Parts: sequence; structure tokens; C-alpha cells
Amino acid sequence: MTTDHPARMPPLPDMVIEPLVRAALAEDLGTYGDITTRTVIPAGTGYQARIRAREAGVASGMQLAAIAFRLIDPDLRFRVLIPDGSAFAQGDVLAEIEGEAASILSAERVALNFAGRLSGIATQTAAFVAETRGTSTRITCTRKTTPGLRIVEKQAVLHGGGFNHRFSLSDAILIKDNHIAAAGGIRAVLRAVKARASHMIRTEIEVDRLDQLAEVLDEGGADVVLLDNMTTPMLRDAVAMASGRIVLEASGTMRLDRIAEVAATGVDYISVGALTHSSRTLDLGLDF
Repeated sequence: MTTDHPARMPPLPDMVIEPLVRAALAEDLGTYGDITTRTVIPAGTGYQARIRAREAGVASGMQLAAIAFRLIDPDLRFRVLIPDGSAFAQGDVLAEIEGEAASILSAERVALNFAGRLSGIATQTAAFVAETRGTSTRITCTRKTTPGLRIVEKQAVLHGGGFNHRFSLSDAILIKDNHIAAAGGIRAVLRAVKARASHMIRTEIEVDRLDQLAEVLDEGGADVVLLDNMTTPMLRDAVAMASGRIVLEASGTMRLDRIAEVAATGVDYISVGALTHSSRTLDLGLDF
């Protein structure tokens, strides 16, 4: 499994994602810490452990795993063997941890929860990206993320070779069908954007019919059109109508088995909520 996108990007600053890991550790340790480990593991017992893949995939979450072990015990030595954004095979060792056995055991579950969840997203993204090979279409995520984990789930999409949509409601103007209905129509919302929006903010508008697309093209004021729940022939007609004048994003019913035919229509982006809301957690284990 490979990615065409430069997935090995610089990591996020640790200070940005450390609060997520700290909260997860606090949840797991409870009010009195890891009583099992404290009861059965003698102090000073050293060990070396490995995070091993029990199935193939694309790595993501190694940075969070490293932070989890460091927060439990700064003296633990954590060495990444397969960095975020890299493909791995079943049985591969993703990382090694050496130091106090009790510390390793106390951080194990949080580290694996993050690494398994995010590697699942990266792996699913890579599968969608593979279906676009030979086209210029890009796979992008949505805001359908786990509350509180958006930044790392979107980073996992990047690790899988995908691209990020907006991070929050304040990043860009995205006019959906309900906005159009409440504001009085396509021309009304686009005129409002032209009158009020900053020149630094991009605008996307959702349509589900070709006559709506024609209205958007005639009125102007949008940078991107979201083609929602259109059939493949409709998407092909939309690309012909736009003729490169505006960025087109296809959305809705974007299953893995449909991506190749949608990409072949010539749309610029395909947004897939399932990358983050329905990806399966990858099976990773920690072996002593």
C-alpha cells in the first residue's frame, strides 16, 4: 500500500496535541492510577516492548503514542521504526519502548487507542486515494469527526494521502441547502457574500441540480461548488458546464467502489465523511 501524496509531513507541535493525550491518560488512570501494575510489577523492573501491526495499513498516531509514554514516564525510551504516513505489513514493528515495565503497561492502552484509531483513518484514506490514481481528483475529509479529536483525525487523513476540508465553521464560507432556503435562494446568498465577506475568505456553495449550478456560474461570487448526491452522468455534465471556471467538489454516497468512476468525471475533489466517521480501528498490539 502506497500514497501518492507527500504524507511524511512535519508533525504537529507536541504542545498542540499533548492536551488530548493528557486527558485520555487521566480518564484511563482514574483516581488512583494503575492499581494492577502497582500490585504485581516490582519497582525497578525493566523491559523492552514493541508496538506490532496485526494487519497491514498506513501509520498514524505514532506521535501521540510517543507523548503518552513520555507523560507517564519521561525516562522511557520510545523509538519509532515506521513513521506516520508510512505503509506497513502485518507483523511489522512500528515502534519500540524501553524502560520501567510498570510505566510501559500504564501508558499502553492510551497509546494503542490513538495509534489504532488514527492508523485506521490513514489506511481507509489510502484506499480511497488509490481509486483516484491516474486522475487529478483529490480525496478530502469533512467535519464529521470525533468531538475533540478533529485535529488528529484530519492529520491522519493527510497521512493516508488525502487532503483536508475546512477545520471549523470559521475557516471558510460553505453555503448549504438550508442556508439557501433560509436566505431566499442562490442569488440572494451569493450577493450577500459579495457584499459582506472578506477578500481573504473563500466561498463554497452546495447544489444538487444542474440548473442550480448554472445559476451559480451566472451569478458568480463562489470559489467552489459542492455537487451533492449527483449521479455520475450529472457530475460529468457539471464538469462540462463549469469548463474549468470553478473548483468542483463531489459529495454524498461516495463509497469506495464508486470513487474511480466519480474521479473519471473530472471533478477536482471528492469529499468523504466516512474517512473519519466510519473508519475501522486498525489492530495494533503491544508485545513484551
